[in-house]
Amino acid sequence: MRMQLDHRLLDRQIVDADGLLVGRVDDVEFALDTDGVPYLAALLTGRVALGQRIGGWTGRLLVAVAERFSGRRPASPLRIPYPLVARVDSTVRLRVRLDRLPTSPAEEFLRRHLIDRIPGADRASG
Repeated sequence: MRMQLDHRLLDRQIVDADGLLVGRVDDVEFALDTDGVPYLAALLTGRVALGQRIGGWTGRLLVAVAERFSGRRPASPLRIPYPLVARVDSTVRLRVRLDRLPTSPAEEFLRRHLIDRIPGADRASG
């Protein structure tokens, strides 16, 4: 099942209901239902999720940078509950607008000072 999720979800762009870029699927979170059956609970995005997924010194560096910007230890990734996903095709499309999602301080800092300055960064391809 992990292989299917790797191919289907990981590293895909996430866009909100208006087509605005939210981020990329950096990891996924599973939970267990009342019968003990695992299900996909949430998509994780952000430097912390990516750093934890890739591991090693590169992953630790990404997490440390996110913690530095957020001022929180440990920093946490943006968690998007899977029921907010409308569909998955070339991108992951959400049912809600970006302003209805929580943002981590690290992501907000990077978006405001780096990403938003890139021409066309407010639109996802797909």
